[in-house]
Amino acid sequence: MGYGFSMSKVLQSQVRRVMILAQANIEKKGHGPFAAFIARGSEVIAKGTNRVVATCDPTAHAEVVAIRAAARKLGTHELHGCTLISSCEPCPMCLAAAYWARIEHIVFCASRADACAAGFDDDFIYQQMPLPFSERSIAFTRLLPELAQLPFRAWLDRSDKVPY
Repeated sequence: MGYGFSMSKVLQSQVRRVMILAQANIEKKGHGPFAAFIARGSEVIAKGTNRVVATCDPTAHAEVVAIRAAARKLGTHELHGCTLISSCEPCPMCLAAAYWARIEHIVFCASRADACAAGFDDDFIYQQMPLPFSERSIAFTRLLPELAQLPFRAWLDRSDKVPY
């Protein structure tokens, strides 16, 4: 996605603001040094900060918090036309959430290498993903595969389903 000069200035301003929010977030007990915005054009629709420890929720990364808030505000699970602006390159979970939300563009400041140097190392997840189930550090077991298609068939038969 190519942005014109003025949009580039807007994005730079939003990145500066998200970095200020990330910095401020570390002053709160149990909050990590991460922040994210969901924007549509120059409008920031939602903000999120890392709240993993504070909420005892391992999924409460800044990006996921912002995506959830934007979806609630817009009343939809799809954030077409939106940009995720993050203080750091999204981890695999946050990246997947952005794809599921149909985010159009991701803008970030710190790289995952920067995060690793600060003690936030998600590289092991990237290493685990391509491995066969039998080689991953978490045990995977598939049971009752004969039941696997039942909920999908029921879903496909529904005339009132909302695709996502």
